[in-house]
Amino acid sequence: MISLDYIKELYETPFLQLISEASAVHKRYHKFADIQLCTLLSIKTGGCPEDCAYCPQAARYSTGVDAEKLLDVETVVSTAKNAKEAGATRFCMGAAWREVRDGKDFDSVLEMVSRVNDLGLEVCTTLGMVTDTQAKRLKEAGLSAYNHNLDTSESYYGKIIHTREYQDRLDTLANVREAGISVCCGGILGMGETDEDRIHFLHTLANFDPQPESVPINALVPVEGTPLAEMPPLDPFDFIRVIACARILMPRSRVRLSAGRLSLSEEAQALAFLAGANSIFTGDTLLTTPNPGFDEDSTLLNKLGVKKKAPFSMEMSLAE
Repeated sequence: MISLDYIKELYETPFLQLISEASAVHKRYHKFADIQLCTLLSIKTGGCPEDCAYCPQAARYSTGVDAEKLLDVETVVSTAKNAKEAGATRFCMGAAWREVRDGKDFDSVLEMVSRVNDLGLEVCTTLGMVTDTQAKRLKEAGLSAYNHNLDTSESYYGKIIHTREYQDRLDTLANVREAGISVCCGGILGMGETDEDRIHFLHTLANFDPQPESVPINALVPVEGTPLAEMPPLDPFDFIRVIACARILMPRSRVRLSAGRLSLSEEAQALAFLAGANSIFTGDTLLTTPNPGFDEDSTLLNKLGVKKKAPFSMEMSLAE
């Protein structure tokens, strides 16, 4: 059990010292210049009944995002092939659902998972809440990982979402873990939470047993029409501080520099990599929000002398 007092002390470590310590941990557990490229595709956009204050896909907000039907399997597989050719080794599929419902659409998702898995890519989905039986079916189809973020601390969660309880998220993660699927779980910074909220959020994540294999750290992308549209930009130093803490607390996890990268300079992204981030999402959009394109990312990684993660491997990349 990692204590809350320890995490608070870690979080309050002077910035440069924290980065140095996180960098040392990162180098001990991972190949330092090995960055995994992921691609995230929205396979079912808009019309979500949830009220997540940050999300442009919530049906109750007027954001210009229309409800669409589930993409067909061939379109998804074609997109996955293109992502692989661009260097991605992990392909993530997101559906704007509150929960998975058995039936035709879920059967199509299972086929997508199987077909993308056949391409030799890691396959991740984020579909909302899943039951234990549904998680097992995803595993049987070839799913590598399931993403279900905590978003923030339990105490702040009720200020962001009212249509689902924090425990619902924990229950879904337990179902995923029980099915033998690796867990992808992180959160969003810049939603008005305090440092104390960030400390409690890290405390919950770090005390999962086992810890999440994948930890995406997102910066809020304010979208007009959502309740958080007027939130001020997140301080990049705060963003990187959380990444550094996540690296130290969860040394074997792949810490993913996720949404909000367009608000970060190249220098800030480089500092995030130094602090322990070892994955990025590539492609022009993340579900419905803008993101750096493949060419921009390739240029940045070349400047940094960073290598793209080798093709599909479920094993953690340990330092030689």
